[in-house]
Amino acid sequence: MAIAILGGGISGLTLAWYLQRAGVDYDLFEASPRPGGNIRTEQQNGYLVETGPNSLQLSAELQELLTGLGLNGQLQEAAAVSQNRYVLRQGRYQQLPASPPKLLTSPFFSLKTRLGMVRELFQPAGPVNEQETLTEFFTRRFGPEVVEYALNPFISGIYAGDPARLLMHKTFPQLAALEQQYGSVIRGLMKTKNPAGRRRIVSLAGGLQTIPDTLAAKLRRAHFGQTATHLHRRTDDGRWELETTAGPAPRLYHQVVLALPTYAAAPLLQAQFPAVAAALSQVQHPPMTAIYTAYYRADVGHPLDGFGALNPKAEQPYAAGSIWTSSIFPGRAPAGQVLFTTFVGGSQYEDHARQPEAEQKAAVHQELSRLYGIRAGAGPVWQYRYYWDQSIPQFDAHIGPAHAAADALAEQGLYVAANWRSGVGVPDCVRQARQLATALAAL
Repeated sequence: MAIAILGGGISGLTLAWYLQRAGVDYDLFEASPRPGGNIRTEQQNGYLVETGPNSLQLSAELQELLTGLGLNGQLQEAAAVSQNRYVLRQGRYQQLPASPPKLLTSPFFSLKTRLGMVRELFQPAGPVNEQETLTEFFTRRFGPEVVEYALNPFISGIYAGDPARLLMHKTFPQLAALEQQYGSVIRGLMKTKNPAGRRRIVSLAGGLQTIPDTLAAKLRRAHFGQTATHLHRRTDDGRWELETTAGPAPRLYHQVVLALPTYAAAPLLQAQFPAVAAALSQVQHPPMTAIYTAYYRADVGHPLDGFGALNPKAEQPYAAGSIWTSSIFPGRAPAGQVLFTTFVGGSQYEDHARQPEAEQKAAVHQELSRLYGIRAGAGPVWQYRYYWDQSIPQFDAHIGPAHAAADALAEQGLYVAANWRSGVGVPDCVRQARQLATALAAL
């Protein structure tokens, strides 16, 4: 049995790694000469920037992968201050309470909202509604202030999304399940709290690019710089024919795994599975820009004692928020400087994402100066821009048909391992790839 894996992001690489360890024959094809997909680390003039994920939550599956790759010695723990998260409110950054008990006692939310949280403990579960949006769910359980000053900035900054469009059962299925099981989300969170605390936030020395680079170096049948151009299932024996920009694939395949974004997978499916291709092409990937800005530490008035800060849409910001990159991990900026990673765009700010580079950089500097007490007249020491025309897949009304289409493809020996199916986080992708490798090895 031979398996073709199309895509060399973290999902495809992890799948190939575990198939190889299980003794299953495979070929991995990746269009780029560089492995890793959205995981990308760049060294720029003494600055280390992540143009994809900036850090990782260390799940059990991710820990297992790093151990198998021999990378535990390169792990970097996030600084203790990274537990602090800030939200813009009334023109200044205020620390967001980090736990349900602190939410109930902190003045961050109004007394009315905090009393509503207490009532949530005794509010019965609502009916299961798989089309309920995040805004609808959180308004129903906690009220509009929580949506405006906690949910909205979180979804905009982390998922590049709009909570009024994203579906609760697709984006946060665990929270939806807690409501049904315990009758209260807060009660469910308290009962299921991990005794060890929240997951560790980590990176690697030299950046996260180390993970895909190490995986690629260990794979025996990985073909980089080869774009899949044609995929066809034969009617006589059910095996798959594959062509790439380098020519026909070296053999026929019993199974194929699409470790690709929807917009790259859809064209390959158009000829034989037009309905599936149509469903995948509807998945939204809003544009997003990251602006990296460095200042001399002495010019910045804010203590930067946290992971970063998010900007609610109600505050009418330019950017969705910033990660305080140099506060979290060492070696991200030269000594005596601080580095911000600021996100511009997403589905709520698409017009900002597409503005000219010089205009974006100037607007980000202006907003950072106003919000962080940067000394008058002090400009950035350095700025850099990275743009995604299509960023994080949105788990909105279009994702359900795409998921159903992916499930139907599995009956044809065509599987999906990608962030639009597993969840957008790297730990989600690693978990799904590990599970799929186990299932394919058992065939």
